[in-house]
Amino acid sequence: MSGPPCWPWTSRTESSPSPPDSDALVERVGSAVADVRAAGGTIGHVRVAFTEDDWAAVPGTNKSFGAVAAAKMLHDENPASRIDERLTPRDGDIVVRKIRYGSLSTTDLHEQLRVRGIDTLVLAGISTSGVVLSTLVDTADRDYRVYVLSDGTADPDPETHRVLLGKVFPSRAHVISTTELRELLRTT
Repeated sequence: MSGPPCWPWTSRTESSPSPPDSDALVERVGSAVADVRAAGGTIGHVRVAFTEDDWAAVPGTNKSFGAVAAAKMLHDENPASRIDERLTPRDGDIVVRKIRYGSLSTTDLHEQLRVRGIDTLVLAGISTSGVVLSTLVDTADRDYRVYVLSDGTADPDPETHRVLLGKVFPSRAHVISTTELRELLRTT
């Protein structure tokens, strides 16, 4: 892996159902975060949360977020939109707030990564078919080297999760486990 790795993580919010065994998922992600930190990588935290102005700017034509805005869900100050306390950001981490599925389209994350010289990303999050898929496509299109943690992602639909990890993601990213990440970090 060249360049310092970065770990964008999106917290589970009130609109994201908990996957089965979500505590184990967060534990695995926490271990991977510790591994990336130990290797000198940068950790990025991405959360979805809206302000009053954000809700007002979402058009009704947006199938997903039009309903979120109309219902005034995921307010920026709502505890459900915060990053899981077990993955609390530390000094030096990147933290951004987004208002769409992807982690880059409504944030300055791309600029923060470029300023730090980061060209390699390790993605984890909920949901595989929303947040992870959108972020993967966008970052691959921006020429990042992308890894997706197979056991650091989850989706409310297990079949969709399986198809994305097994058939869709491999054309744009390296799909690896948290154990494989640990080994990769040791050899770079």
